[in-house]
Amino acid sequence: MTRSGVPFEGLGGTGPPATAPDRLRMIAIAGLFLLPLAGLALLIARPELDGEWQHQPSHFWLVLAAGGINAALAYGTGTAARRRGDARVFLVSLAFLSAAGFLGLHALATPGVLLDATNAGFALATPVGLVVAAVFAAASSADPGQATARGVMRRAGMLQWTLVGVMVAWGVASVARFGPLDNPNAPERASGPLLVLAAMGVVLYAVAVVRYLRTPRHRASPLPLSMAAAFTLLAEAMVAVAWGRNWHASWWEWHLLMLAAFVVVAVAAQRSWREERWVGLYLPDTASAQREISVLFADLAGFTGFSERHTPQQVTAMLNAYYTEAIPPVVERFGGDIDRLVGDAIMATFNTRGDQPDHAVRAAGAALAIQAAATAVAADHHHWPRFRVGVNTGEVAVGVLGTAGGRTFTAIGDAVNVAARLESVAGPGEVAIGAETLRRLSGARIEPMGYVAVKGRSDRVEAYRLLALEDETTHR
Repeated sequence: MTRSGVPFEGLGGTGPPATAPDRLRMIAIAGLFLLPLAGLALLIARPELDGEWQHQPSHFWLVLAAGGINAALAYGTGTAARRRGDARVFLVSLAFLSAAGFLGLHALATPGVLLDATNAGFALATPVGLVVAAVFAAASSADPGQATARGVMRRAGMLQWTLVGVMVAWGVASVARFGPLDNPNAPERASGPLLVLAAMGVVLYAVAVVRYLRTPRHRASPLPLSMAAAFTLLAEAMVAVAWGRNWHASWWEWHLLMLAAFVVVAVAAQRSWREERWVGLYLPDTASAQREISVLFADLAGFTGFSERHTPQQVTAMLNAYYTEAIPPVVERFGGDIDRLVGDAIMATFNTRGDQPDHAVRAAGAALAIQAAATAVAADHHHWPRFRVGVNTGEVAVGVLGTAGGRTFTAIGDAVNVAARLESVAGPGEVAIGAETLRRLSGARIEPMGYVAVKGRSDRVEAYRLLALEDETTHR
């Protein structure tokens, strides 16, 4: 897999060089984010200013709010990572998940919630969670090679469930007061365990911050800067955890710092365009790459005439019936992605993440399955139009197309155009495939269609009518 070399407009490259006002603005913002450390230092130096306020309901709801926002971020990034196969976004999701999970355990440490009094397990949950999150944060800021990134995504489920298992085990051990977690007293401020955890976390977060500040920034996404800001706040929270006095201002400070860190990322994500919201964090080979894929186009022959003869409600019912049974479920079953769906037409892609060497077999199997499913759906509606399907294989540019006002993840190239044209020469209920797709199929039963003229191309295209895959090893 190689980079395409031509980034998508507005997203593939960095923004314009920073000007003097830009640099001054960044320095001012950095100073603003470092203010909490100055406040903490003042509270440590002047203990009389470190006022005490013990209000258990406020603590519970504050921690719950921070954990809830963090859990939403973990879900959003995790979903995007799996959909696009992006290792960086997945590691970010693990950072959010670990912070959210251990923070939730800390919420349970509020006296009267789960136990009458806290213990070391619940008290240490937050600093341990912050350190675990820092490990994933630092890992996410690296630029891994393709092999490493694919290895991470192959083990994504195992990594995620291992992390969940560790958090559950920590909670059970804390409730059961197992081993060293049986201590009813929270670790003292500036004690050995807290200082060690704080030092580890600060170093790891510092690595993540520096790397994210050096990450090329997309014009349309503030996410790299927001991640650097969030990890700065979490590093400060680690220091406050180590030095804060329980139920004093210095102790409340790290709660607010964590909440602020998650809010910064949530606001940046909310301001991003809803489609490909996390594009600013994508690895270069996710945002713009050149890959060999297989493309499937399908639309309904005679759809215009059918629409003229029927009411909009009847047309909608017909399309919903097809799309419920015959298109997206079949594409998903064969491991493909729905690229776009416009009226009666659909484009699906296979191997856009570079993890399907058998993408041609998958696409051809999906095409035949679509026709079989559509035939079953239309069995009681003989007047309904039937699908024409075209499949083609070739090198394309895969990545994010568009700018802040609207963007999408798609494939661009001649192979895509040929797939669309092959679909137009297929008959109703038929599947037309290109020569490159056929070359990758084993045991396919076909009928040659010869070299067919396709709209928009000066050269004719070699096409075949796909009848069956006799040696079918599809993914049902």
